[in-house]
Amino acid sequence: MTAAHDPDAETTSTVAISTPVGRLLITGDDASIVRVAWSNEDAQSDLSSAKPVVAEAVRQLHAYFDGSLTTFDLPIELSGVSASARAVLTALHRDVPSGTTVTYGQLATMSGTGIPARSVGSIMGINPTPLLIPCHRVVAGDGLGGFSGGLPGEGLATKRWLLEFEGALPPTLF
Repeated sequence: MTAAHDPDAETTSTVAISTPVGRLLITGDDASIVRVAWSNEDAQSDLSSAKPVVAEAVRQLHAYFDGSLTTFDLPIELSGVSASARAVLTALHRDVPSGTTVTYGQLATMSGTGIPARSVGSIMGINPTPLLIPCHRVVAGDGLGGFSGGLPGEGLATKRWLLEFEGALPPTLF
């Protein structure tokens, strides 16, 4: 992840891609990825005019969804979040690999911030780069917990699909 800089000082580019969990918009500037978001819109994308880091993010996301990549290696900008949120997101990115999960409480401890588990849940909800920083791998002690990613109304189904895809949950029968 990159050090803080002003993403508004540089122009950004956004590319839309189709994935098994919906259409994603990937936005980056000259230095890093600044946002990943789900979109209902059928936006046109021109990868040829995308910033190089955005083109690389698209390549890595395609590799992730075809099963040939489990760890993203991209510069991610987190200047818009608090120091505590940055510490939690960094710990998640660094210490929770594909195929594993961590509870909100465990991640709170791992982050070294002293924040409560409930705060970790709020931080997952403001993660600017879901999938790249894998907030879908954070679960409740007694179940899946929440997930603000995915298309509207499909958050938990998206979380379950991602965890099954990564081998962290057994596939459902129904």
